[in-house]
Amino acid sequence: MSLTLTAIPAIPLIQAGDDLAPILLQALHAAGVALQDGDVLVLAQKIVSKAEGRWVNLTGVQPSAQALELAARIEKDPRLLELVLQESHAVLRMRPGTIIVEHKLGFICANAGIDHSNVAGEGSQDEEWVLLLPEDPDKSARQLREQFEHASGVRLGVLIIDSHGRAWRQGVVGIAIGLSGLPGLVDLRGQPDLFGYTLRITQIGVADELAAAASLVMGQAAEGTPLVHVRGFPYPLRDGSLNELLRPKELDLFR
Repeated sequence: MSLTLTAIPAIPLIQAGDDLAPILLQALHAAGVALQDGDVLVLAQKIVSKAEGRWVNLTGVQPSAQALELAARIEKDPRLLELVLQESHAVLRMRPGTIIVEHKLGFICANAGIDHSNVAGEGSQDEEWVLLLPEDPDKSARQLREQFEHASGVRLGVLIIDSHGRAWRQGVVGIAIGLSGLPGLVDLRGQPDLFGYTLRITQIGVADELAAAASLVMGQAAEGTPLVHVRGFPYPLRDGSLNELLRPKELDLFR
């Protein structure tokens, strides 16, 4: 098996309303990448959120009573906490400086995925701007895939990723938050292992594995390479979704 991941350079700063697909296709062309059947394009969540206008200026946010109460307990900006509450189904854990929620998209994360880093709005209050996650990352991935496939004439997968922490381990890694045209999960149950033993529980989170690998070449700070081209993805392409990767609450031993 040969798997190649290439970070694509020279992508301009994305603004609200930008048509992402032509911008990214031009960057791929400039980098000498000709798309082929089975390729996967991995996008950083930020460029999708920015194109979809998911900026919020904190100066215009009015904290609710709940946000003010939480702010006093965990020493965070009540305006940010108001947005966290709006983007979440439930608050699961908190301590000073940290709030862990169930995002309305279904996954567990800090701050509802709301980010200050690499975010700047207009005017003189850049530090007051934050960026929300895409409203429907699977839909965003599907629309981008359709545009890419129409322009290239080949079958592709599209993966939108974000950086999340993990329970019991330090550090953030790339994870899938939206996908189209590739599986989220590959179920190996019932297949034999190397010695003929029948696998009974093995399900591979291939979208998260690819997200982590792409994040490694994409970078997490000032690299400015929010698109990774993947060739050699070792599983058949099919239509997948984020829901494949979300553990049902009744199977979650830690809530």
